[in-house]
Amino acid sequence: MTQQVPSTEPELAGVRNFRDVGGLPTTDGRRMKHGRLFRSGHLAHATDEDAAFLSSLGLHTIFDFRNASDQKLEGPDVELPGVRNVNLPLTDPADGSEFWKMVRDGEIDQLRSILADGKAANRMITSYRTIIKERTAEHSQVLHAMAEDSVPALMHCAAGKDRAGLSIAVTLLAVGVERDAIVADYLESNATHRRYKVHRNGSSASAYSPEVMELLSPLFDARAEYLTAAFETIEETWGGVDPYLERALRVTPELRERLRERLLD
Repeated sequence: MTQQVPSTEPELAGVRNFRDVGGLPTTDGRRMKHGRLFRSGHLAHATDEDAAFLSSLGLHTIFDFRNASDQKLEGPDVELPGVRNVNLPLTDPADGSEFWKMVRDGEIDQLRSILADGKAANRMITSYRTIIKERTAEHSQVLHAMAEDSVPALMHCAAGKDRAGLSIAVTLLAVGVERDAIVADYLESNATHRRYKVHRNGSSASAYSPEVMELLSPLFDARAEYLTAAFETIEETWGGVDPYLERALRVTPELRERLRERLLD
């Protein structure tokens, strides 16, 4: 599939994984508008130049899906004048604290015990399934806000891959973007310049040994199997996208049409 990211995509100095999801095709032949929905990693380290660029986008709302542990580690988002910031944690602070402690401090034996032999990928799959099943109120709030007034919008978490990735995917499903295009956009997070920079405590070579990085890799990869697990959870739990949107997220056909008007060409 051809790359969906527009050629005008900027290289931001302090914000990872930024992109416009405009241009993605829908099942009925339309496309996502450019300049309406953006995604990225956190904005806590945005430079003045980054902030000036983000301010030029005409954003109405920034949806920050980080929890308190993430925000304590990275800091709050930079403030952009006139832009509303809505914090909707999609994972619990205890999970975030445990996760980042493991990433920063985990010794090789600990990392092997909890991440090796497919355990890391299974951890990610479980997380994706849990967010879809248990964070319906948050995803409902996002879609209702966007249908009402919150576009242009930027969605982000820490790395801009998992929690933001799922929220972007749910939004794209709601307006009828092709499933393959949703997956292709999600996988863009694997590009070298997009990936979250892993920080480990200790300066010795062993802290970043090939085995350590291989053990941690599934946690920082965007893998199609993760997003597929989320789609499967929607099918298994609600019987399809339409009942998921209507019953779990309280998104009526009328509200979906308002979303299409705001987000599609």
